[in-house]
Amino acid sequence: MEPTAAALDLDAVQAHVEKTWDEEIVPQLVDYIAIPCLSPLFDKQWVEHGYMEQAVTLIADWCCAREIAGLTVDVVRLDGRTPMIFMEIPAFGCDGSNGDTVLLYGHLDKQPEMVGWREDLGPWKPVIEGDKLYGRGGADDGYAAFASLAAIEAVQQNGGQHKRCVLMIEACEESGSPDLPYYIEHLSDRIGPISLVVCLDSGAGDFQRLWSTTSLRGMIAGDLRVDIITEGVHSGDASGIVPSSFRILRLLLDRIESSENGKLLAESLHVEIPEQRQQQAQVVADVIGDEVHSAYPFLEGTEAMDTDLAQLVLNRTWRPTLSYTGSGGMPPLADAGNVLRPFTALKLSFRLPPTADHKICLQEIREILEADPPYGAKVSFHAEKGANGWNAPELATWLEKSVEVASRAFFQSDPAYMGEGGSIPFMGMLGEKYPEAQFLITGVLGPGSNAHGPNEFLHIPMVKGLTSSVSVVLDAHARRA
Repeated sequence: MEPTAAALDLDAVQAHVEKTWDEEIVPQLVDYIAIPCLSPLFDKQWVEHGYMEQAVTLIADWCCAREIAGLTVDVVRLDGRTPMIFMEIPAFGCDGSNGDTVLLYGHLDKQPEMVGWREDLGPWKPVIEGDKLYGRGGADDGYAAFASLAAIEAVQQNGGQHKRCVLMIEACEESGSPDLPYYIEHLSDRIGPISLVVCLDSGAGDFQRLWSTTSLRGMIAGDLRVDIITEGVHSGDASGIVPSSFRILRLLLDRIESSENGKLLAESLHVEIPEQRQQQAQVVADVIGDEVHSAYPFLEGTEAMDTDLAQLVLNRTWRPTLSYTGSGGMPPLADAGNVLRPFTALKLSFRLPPTADHKICLQEIREILEADPPYGAKVSFHAEKGANGWNAPELATWLEKSVEVASRAFFQSDPAYMGEGGSIPFMGMLGEKYPEAQFLITGVLGPGSNAHGPNEFLHIPMVKGLTSSVSVVLDAHARRA
């Protein structure tokens, strides 16, 4: 289309977005939450079960029905890989001849159920309670496709402009995005030159403003296993002669983590934290205060790992950590007899600084854990998945200003900038492939929303404001000098 001088009507955008969410998107997300479309890492029979296909069909059908000029929706399938919903929208209201493209990203696969849901809630049981929509996947990340198209639609219908847009909604992000590089390569000609990336799969420090993610941690997840005997034996007979596989595992963990303060000991896992990120962490601590730690469901009387709020923010976003997320070789308590078990295994989840190289980190971790095993035990660390983190490039003036305008218009508060503790492998890939691109990484995972855990919820007013904000950013990107 020919360029136009018309300005984006922010009030009309907000009204359009609110109506679209209330009348069309929320009912779709209710249906989506009911689908147990687990990521392939957690459902090896995802093809046979058909839940992934149900989710893909639900989202793709809704997208196809949108009144967006030039929209095409394809479900791309590579042999042996999860499907990808790929959408293209030509430039609207401005010159699109230079190939300038916006890439919008989200995913539709989900984490497992997890225990601990409130009695009246459940992972596949969508429940609307006040401003919240409960259920697995609504906030992480089923809303992304709906919000992206609603934002584009609001631009087109309310005096705005946008450059060419492509949307990629993948189906294996929760498995570490193993299929994504193949789709990026397969679709590279259709993706085109990227100048702006909008990712709607991140977090928020509160629900009162637009949050922009400045960094993401990398990760390594794998199984550490210790074998000492070939079969279980009576503990009264063998203890004192046969070393406990669990005790050996504890000795190995002491090599990698301080049990006193949680500090990881491998040198490659640590990086120098940039001064700007330290300053931003202090701002976040000042903005949200005790919610830095009170947002988590601590038991009464328990404490966070530090009293300095800014240091807690940096712990979560720039320092390496280790979590123990599963176990093997140990029967449930009700079934545990007096048996010295043949092996013990733990699933280890390492979070790495945004600029650390996960392959170098993995090599050092494996060497530390597997070298010179106590008592000659058989020790193995099998890496299940891994990815580099991401650190945002310097923010362009037009993007900083549009984020400020959007946050003030739709949240009545200034925006805030914060690193995230989670990982989005796609961002690291894109950062390497498109080093000149600008990034708006944002999301709705604010206090208590609990992605991957029990009682996950989508905060509906927050996601409406975020959707409207994306409209403003798309329009500003099209009008930038």
